[in-house]
Amino acid sequence: MAPRIPFFSSSFVHRRLKDSGPSLFFFVPTCLAFTTCVFIFFYISSTSNILSIHLNETHLHVRPPVQLSSISSPPSTFSSPVTIKIPHEQGQQLDAPRLHFSEPAQVLLGETTFYMLVNDSDSRGVLQEAANTSLPADQLAEATEASSLSTNDEDEAPDQEDQNDQLPEPGEIRQQGRHEGNNVDEFDVFHDKALFQQEYKEMNKSLKIFVYPHKRNDPFANVLLPVNDEPGGNYASESYFKKALFKSHFITKNPLEADLFYLPFSIASLRHDKRVGVGGIQGFVRDYIRDISKNYPYWNRTGGADHFYVACHSVGRSAMEKATEVKLNAIQVVCSSSYFLPGYVAHKDASVPQIWPRKGNPPIRSPSKREKLAFYAGAMNSRVREFLVQVWKNDAEISVHRSRLKTPYSEALLGSKFCIHAKGFEVNTARIGDALYYGCVPVILADHYDLPFADIINWNSFSVVMSTVDIPILKKVLLQEINSSNYLKLQSNVMEVQKHFQWHDVPVDYDAFHMVMFELWLRRSHLSLAIN
Repeated sequence: MAPRIPFFSSSFVHRRLKDSGPSLFFFVPTCLAFTTCVFIFFYISSTSNILSIHLNETHLHVRPPVQLSSISSPPSTFSSPVTIKIPHEQGQQLDAPRLHFSEPAQVLLGETTFYMLVNDSDSRGVLQEAANTSLPADQLAEATEASSLSTNDEDEAPDQEDQNDQLPEPGEIRQQGRHEGNNVDEFDVFHDKALFQQEYKEMNKSLKIFVYPHKRNDPFANVLLPVNDEPGGNYASESYFKKALFKSHFITKNPLEADLFYLPFSIASLRHDKRVGVGGIQGFVRDYIRDISKNYPYWNRTGGADHFYVACHSVGRSAMEKATEVKLNAIQVVCSSSYFLPGYVAHKDASVPQIWPRKGNPPIRSPSKREKLAFYAGAMNSRVREFLVQVWKNDAEISVHRSRLKTPYSEALLGSKFCIHAKGFEVNTARIGDALYYGCVPVILADHYDLPFADIINWNSFSVVMSTVDIPILKKVLLQEINSSNYLKLQSNVMEVQKHFQWHDVPVDYDAFHMVMFELWLRRSHLSLAIN
């Protein structure tokens, strides 16, 4: 029997291999492919810095650009422009935003001459090498690119509810750092005050906005022109901006000297207009863009990249769904500035504060007379708010309420050291503006919120920004992590930034209107096209 065992074993193995042949043929390549994918994934994740945001962080710590613009007003004439000849066929489009030059450049496309002004010193060598040469437009572009709680807290249900209103899963509690990098003191209000003041003066002197004109007898004058009465409600920022812009010195009637083009439609007015309503806003915007692109040449030059609109109402989040070029190219200045929204593009778009309109100077109450540690009141229209109230409803020092107060709202804000901003249907509410107006340090629990004016001011210097997962340790943070000295610095900075979060019928220097204009100044294109 012994000699037959090896033969039996070899026969058995041979039959098993023969029977499993097709399975091995499928299994081996699959394993190899899976292993390759795993190695590629780990390689990319270990070498890429494209996205390094922790899921529980509330917002990016945005560092100001190394060079905001640092240029003087463009010269009116070109003394010795560099000439670049680019072969250009009829109907071919130039990928203009990818071209960067450090000095005036004359680009010849067929019979059309484009004069370009772009501030990009890194492109100087490329431009000199390319001068008086003939290159395909795509090659030239690649070369240059390679070198360079209001008193009437509305809290109404939105017309399209936020589908991403999810609390973080239970797990490790994390607290966001007070400040990171930039060699700036953590309590400095501005990322770089000297640079901001320098650029602000230049913006005030040279920024020009062209508004598409509409007459008083236009059927939609109520949507396209400033309102005659006083703006009111949670979404007043939209109307205040338009009124202020029309009264400002930034308006130009000459579109050839404009840095930016304003699309003056009002999302809030369209929502309340019975001829349009919520369901018709997307179609109205699509038709409006079609009309201006047909009747004016300015939209078509850049695909809308030098155009902007302002919207504060929550329905603005989906208003551009039928005008994709607006969503992708134009600058969207909006209150609903959440990273979760598919229509909001951080750093291309800008966040505008939602501010309940109030007249007069803000009231003053010293920190020593603010007896309540923290305060919140509002409708329970999100899981974040429900969680907040559930955790702290029986606490003696943190006062939270499931609905609006029957007592004066202003007194609760004035009597509290910290005022809590918790997202409702949207990440934005008027509560941050309310807290600042009454000298209360905002505690911001709205995750993934692109905070207003974050390119300019350091929110960690006058507010406490935490993830919603940190709600159970809220009291510990406010009492232990923030000592008395730090609280006084935070509260003092709240008083300093108040003026940046106020609207006026006639614009006042450094107010909310001018801060929005500065955000637009940072986003303006350095590319000017003059067509002969």
